[in-house]
Amino acid sequence: MQGNTIFKISSKIKEIRKNKSITIQELANKAGVSKGLISQIENNRTIPSLPVLINIISSLEIDINQFFEDFSGPKEPGPVIVLKKENYSSLVLEKGSGSLYKRITDQDLGESNMSVVLLELDPYKEESIVQQDAYIFKHIINGKAAIHLRNQVIELETGDSIFLDGNMIRSTKNESDEKCIILITYFFPSKS
Repeated sequence: MQGNTIFKISSKIKEIRKNKSITIQELANKAGVSKGLISQIENNRTIPSLPVLINIISSLEIDINQFFEDFSGPKEPGPVIVLKKENYSSLVLEKGSGSLYKRITDQDLGESNMSVVLLELDPYKEESIVQQDAYIFKHIINGKAAIHLRNQVIELETGDSIFLDGNMIRSTKNESDEKCIILITYFFPSKS
């Protein structure tokens, strides 16, 4: 699957950079690109052009053949992807909003795309009004949340889940005095 190859490239760049204790800025300087581009590549948000990819691999001081040596197709059906929490990327969508998103992964599934994030809501804070062209699965890991839809409010607490059409959702509010942590999976339909 093309998406898995791209994810492997992004992950391998980040892994090698961290193992060599190279900062994102240092790698960007060596490769002649911006720090933001390196960050976007490592977090699987953009695909580098071939010359940029070669410059990045060269800047990591690794042979290009060595970089790609474990990229052959899987011997068994389906990939197994391990995602370590220290590699999640934090997304602060609104300063001072009391909500923090941690991107776990984005995956191209061929016919659709999937994105998995952790949402941390501070006590009594509300996620901004959101509406997305996706199916959404939310699971409350810790705390209590109120999911505000167009004409109803659904109360959820630790262990509860909801699956819904993202076009319906309006906002999610933490209605307790403890941090609310929600695992969210977005399933984006094919655009074809």
